[in-house]
Amino acid sequence: MLALSCFCAGAQELDERLDTLESAVFITRQNGNYLAKSKDIRTEVISSAGLQKMACCSLADSFENSASVNVGFSDAVTGARQIRLLGLSGTYTQMLDEARPVMRGLSAPFGLSYIPSPWLESIQIAKGASSVVGGAEAMTGSINMEHKKPTDEKPLFINASYMNDTKTDLNAVSSLQFGDSWSTVLFGHVSGNLMAMDDNGDGFADDPKQLQFNVGNRWLFFTPELQVRFGVRAIKDSRHGGQIDGHGEPSFTGAWVSDIDNSNFNAYLKVGRSLGETASIAMVADYNFQKMDSSFGPFTRYDAAQNSGYFNLLYQNSFSETHSLTAGISGTLDSYDEDLWRFYSSVPVPLLSQSPIFQGGAYGEYTFHGGDTFTAIAGIRADHFSGNGIKITPRVNVKYSPSESFVFRANAGRGLRYANPVTDNIGVLSTSKDIEFDLTRTLEDAWIAGGNATWYFAGSSSNYLSLDYFHTGFFEQKIVDYDSATSISFYDLSSMKDGRSFTNTYQADLALEPFERFTVNATFRYTDARVSLRGQGLVEKPMTSRYKGVLNLQYALPLNKWIFDFTASLNGPCRLFDFMDEEYSPVYPTLYAQITKRMKGFDIYAGGENLTGFRQKDVIISAENPLDPTFDASAVWGPVMGAKIYAGIRITIWKQYNE
Repeated sequence: MLALSCFCAGAQELDERLDTLESAVFITRQNGNYLAKSKDIRTEVISSAGLQKMACCSLADSFENSASVNVGFSDAVTGARQIRLLGLSGTYTQMLDEARPVMRGLSAPFGLSYIPSPWLESIQIAKGASSVVGGAEAMTGSINMEHKKPTDEKPLFINASYMNDTKTDLNAVSSLQFGDSWSTVLFGHVSGNLMAMDDNGDGFADDPKQLQFNVGNRWLFFTPELQVRFGVRAIKDSRHGGQIDGHGEPSFTGAWVSDIDNSNFNAYLKVGRSLGETASIAMVADYNFQKMDSSFGPFTRYDAAQNSGYFNLLYQNSFSETHSLTAGISGTLDSYDEDLWRFYSSVPVPLLSQSPIFQGGAYGEYTFHGGDTFTAIAGIRADHFSGNGIKITPRVNVKYSPSESFVFRANAGRGLRYANPVTDNIGVLSTSKDIEFDLTRTLEDAWIAGGNATWYFAGSSSNYLSLDYFHTGFFEQKIVDYDSATSISFYDLSSMKDGRSFTNTYQADLALEPFERFTVNATFRYTDARVSLRGQGLVEKPMTSRYKGVLNLQYALPLNKWIFDFTASLNGPCRLFDFMDEEYSPVYPTLYAQITKRMKGFDIYAGGENLTGFRQKDVIISAENPLDPTFDASAVWGPVMGAKIYAGIRITIWKQYNE
């Protein structure tokens, strides 16, 4: 309805809700993963049903049914996870929490582990150039998370799971309403690995011993003219990894131990007000504090803190069914205090970074709706970047749908973001190599263009074939060069003559519902990623898989009393670093399966992950001698752990109404 609907309820449309404010509750069956037909931008939705297909302890575990997003470990000792979208690191994907930018800077390395998936209603993955309203940082696309709402008719939801590697996860969500205007939702989470396992026998924990506490509270005040949303969240996370003893405990007498403590506090406020039938104004403010104290073996200590503020003030007017305009001002201010110590021959070498960074300015976005057939969105931003002056960010999105059975989308635009050399590449600290750090926060500059065509058939939006192509090209980028046995170098793309960095990504999605309650989703993605490295010229980008195929099958008995889910993926090869034994990683399969028994207000589920048991051989280089300059735990291209079995329960208490 209004600008406030964009920011108070989230930038993406919600999945069709399973509950209403009426006394009757209507139960439908959601597709787990699907392409949103009504979106102007190519958007893949992972619904609440899709989030339940995996053990889904956190956001990092929620993408196994998607070939668009790859999730892997940054290294083999800290448990830090990273995503890849369109063949590029997740740092180039803008992460949004109901339209607010999150997981920036110090929050990025472990941020995926700090979003419990039972807290979420859905995830929307938008590829390519997104709206300028959210800022200039999106390069490959955006991933927006919609949390469970204060208005949900569920006074209590509990999810608990346990894995055979001792990973334990407990979540609670409670939505409460107070009269017609006020409502709140409370979130609680605790998880941890009770023991550190070493299944591959290299003397290092496959996953660190870890304990996380995570709590949040969100409020909504609603009237037809005014919406106010605000909330807070706090996180405490400790993880201890590296060499372990025979009892699954960190070996503090050993040569290489990792010890990481993270603390986070976040608060936000959203206010939206109607200015009549067609216009509205909204304001979003966000504050985030992140503190990280960490050590990586005997060579490295990294202690850092970040204070970040974000604001967005926008005005929206729908002049008619054809024309609408959104305009506003927005920006972020990040203050970093970093101390990085690298020790060589007992001589400490401190690397310091203390710098406030501002980026922000004005934007405008015009939308033309030509009925149900054609939509065009043209936007532009003018932002001031600390130390780099004013930069212009144009973006355009087009959607053409001449019939119910065909949709074509295309977009193009520019993305700008400051590189964070350490946190963007936290894995480099899990090495004993000489690191030639360049801590300059380079303003990375990329242009992206691509399109998507989707054909719907069999008279249903659940049956479709979709084809994608996207190109991302960098004019400036912070390069991290691993291609040496004993050193790692940081430098800018522009420092090389004729330096180039780009990716081309092709993807096909096929969704079928051959008969009632049986769905088939097949996806194949191919990536051609290239980058210029000093002394080598333009080469295939290391550690980026060429292709991935995913097949997901789900069958449900009548009334969803039993649900059977199976996922198989085929992971293509990637070029390995020059110091590794092989030139390319092998092609390998992974299998996932889950069975759910549903009863009134109560689900029991059990399943397995990576059931093929495949894992990367010698995932830590020189694990037998971590003090050697060739020691490297960051060269990860495949699964670190073997097969895992889990079981869990979900308990839902619905709101009761008096007759």
